Amino acid sequence: MTSRRRFLQSLSAIAAAPACAAEPPPWKLNYMLASSMYGSLPLAEILPEVKKTGATSIELWPKKHGTQREEIDAIGHEKFADMLKEHGLGFGGTTRYDLGPFRLTEEIGIVKKLGGTFIVAGGAGDYKVSPEQLKLNVKAFVEKMKPHAALAAQSGITLGIENHVNNLIDTPDSLRWLADEIRTIPGIGIALAPYHLPQDEKLLCDLITHIDQKMTLFYAWEFGHGCFKPMPKEEELQQLPGRGKLDWKPLLQSLKATGFTGPTEIFMHPTPRGIPILPTAAETTAEIMRAKNHLDSLLG
Repeated sequence: MTSRRRFLQSLSAIAAAPACAAEPPPWKLNYMLASSMYGSLPLAEILPEVKKTGATSIELWPKKHGTQREEIDAIGHEKFADMLKEHGLGFGGTTRYDLGPFRLTEEIGIVKKLGGTFIVAGGAGDYKVSPEQLKLNVKAFVEKMKPHAALAAQSGITLGIENHVNNLIDTPDSLRWLADEIRTIPGIGIALAPYHLPQDEKLLCDLITHIDQKMTLFYAWEFGHGCFKPMPKEEELQQLPGRGKLDWKPLLQSLKATGFTGPTEIFMHPTPRGIPILPTAAETTAEIMRAKNHLDSLLG
């Protein structure tokens, strides 16, 4: 009887083993589409493209980079919500450099109503100062942001401060100081744009690690040949992964190590602003998909 009981227990253990040994799903990027990649095309043309790019949600940009943020005010937010539902899409949030970081109260309400989770803006404050003063200015900026971050947090929104050229948050040090200052403050994070930083993989990996859980959004965007003057399209497109010189593999490994599950946007700026990155929606979608496939291939 004892032997039979042990035999049955062994069978039960063997049957349960696969469930116990089941591995979690592999880490992957959570792609979101920036509407500005399609310039000023209307949402009726952009939304059918979102899932084709590998994204599951969309972020809206205003003029001069796009017109989709203004478009939803014109057609009505309920209409936009219906369009998202029709295409089975989520809403991520908005980029509002035009408003700045201190005038986002109304935008927080709109993003919340639409089910979004973030608003991207730049920093504010004097950046043409000594490193010592810059550190103080970053601290002062965060103090000014606290009531805005608290309002955002109450609405389930995070204000993602992007590092940007000619901005308070421009240098690697300013990013580190910002991350340190906001570490325990809900409602505020960092939208990291490698494009605006030295194209040094180790430096970028160190910044990803330092920002850690304060990463709100990640731009798959490298410098290439820049985006501030007209140039042949094949040079302009080198802002995108797989076309430029940046090795994205260590950056992805760093994101994975931090457990980043927030949105990643395959991104670039065309010249002039407000046009699709390629002449048609179909060509734009294909190029975003090419960049996605490149990143995914680096994840194995």
